[in-house]
Amino acid sequence: MISLRDVRVAVPALRPGDPDKVLLDDVNLELAERRIVVIGANGSGKSTLLRLLNGLRLPSRGTVTVDGHDTAKDGKQVRKLVGFIFTDPLSQLLMSTPIEDVELSLRASVRGKAERLARAQALLDARGVGHVAHQSIYDLSGGERQLVSLTSVLAVEPTVVVADEPTTLLDLRNKQALREIFTHLDQQLVFSTHDLEFALLAERAIVVDGGRVVADDEPGNAVAYYRDLMR
Repeated sequence: MISLRDVRVAVPALRPGDPDKVLLDDVNLELAERRIVVIGANGSGKSTLLRLLNGLRLPSRGTVTVDGHDTAKDGKQVRKLVGFIFTDPLSQLLMSTPIEDVELSLRASVRGKAERLARAQALLDARGVGHVAHQSIYDLSGGERQLVSLTSVLAVEPTVVVADEPTTLLDLRNKQALREIFTHLDQQLVFSTHDLEFALLAERAIVVDGGRVVADDEPGNAVAYYRDLMR
């Protein structure tokens, strides 16, 4: 269970006397559903909301907890539980090749390097990107990079996967592939997207606007509300 209670996120003003810039305010959520989508315009606060869930950003006020672990007090444990996928995979792929990146994720759980490499190859194979295991990440397509990022995140066996606009750089074929993967993930999934059709795979949809949660409903109703909001 992920819980956000009385959460506010504000950036201090650059000049004395100016007001702080509020990114999120008055957020109270209990996130228990298996598939949750967050939708909103650019600058609405949805990325800030997602980053709160694994401690990439801490609240200025209030608390965020994951299975009872406070992100501000026990960030290391929270990050074991919550894997984060960035919009641009190049922001999180640390190594030169996919197999090296996945092998890095396995270092805490698999002791021998040969065993780690074999396991990394098997995980990449399972995601359909085993054939690019030894290629430079810069030579991969956007879809291949996103699948490698997902493989690296899942390698540490989190209980929750958070994905910030994971379809933004993908073509239709790769969007469909990612949708299939997301549908069958064992982990709880919280993701944001501008693709309103993609949003419909969720069980629950949260609409963020102006730094506040303005709708929280089943996806069809929430998407209809968001469309009206944007008119």
